[in-house]
Amino acid sequence: MTVTLEEIENRISLYALVSRLMITEVDAEFIKSIESNEEILNLFPNYKDWGKRKEFSNSILKERYLDVDFTNLSLLHLVPYESFYTRDDQMIESGGENPILEIYDILDFKVDLQEARVVSPDHIGVELEFMYVLCDAMKKAYKAEDKEAIEEFLLVQKGFLKDHLLNWAPLYLINMKKESRTPLYHDGAELTLEFMLSDYEYINEQLEAK
Repeated sequence: MTVTLEEIENRISLYALVSRLMITEVDAEFIKSIESNEEILNLFPNYKDWGKRKEFSNSILKERYLDVDFTNLSLLHLVPYESFYTRDDQMIESGGENPILEIYDILDFKVDLQEARVVSPDHIGVELEFMYVLCDAMKKAYKAEDKEAIEEFLLVQKGFLKDHLLNWAPLYLINMKKESRTPLYHDGAELTLEFMLSDYEYINEQLEAK
């Protein structure tokens, strides 16, 4: 393995960014965090060039365009839950029977559905946040020079991406990109999909190089 601290920190930052974008409406702080960092802003090229950014304040952009788009993409027209895509009856498994809870429990990842304002722990934003938590734990293992733990975290991340996120989220994200009415969510869908695919490739390369 040739894992570096910089790579881990980049993965942490990107999972934090995309999970926050997917889980709930953006707020002024989130918009500012994108706009004040040129590197992050470049990840949203269409949003960067969006004429309405020059025309309206962030609060008007949020209220009039971004919140409306988020509601459309995650509550009205599309369903950002794994069980909807993987169950034959297309029902969202919101109870304790959701198999993803077992994985969360093993790694002591707690989901406050009410605080996250989601109906089930297999929401795309929560699953991306779980990857963020795994990367953050891997950073601690790296600092402790625990190679076994690093490898273990990479294996868990690979399994979670393969069996869960990559098993359904690409379809949601492709639809999200197509249905989006604002460049922020159009770019966000594309960024999330491309990052997940490249991250899966990165994990495999690290495991093969051990």
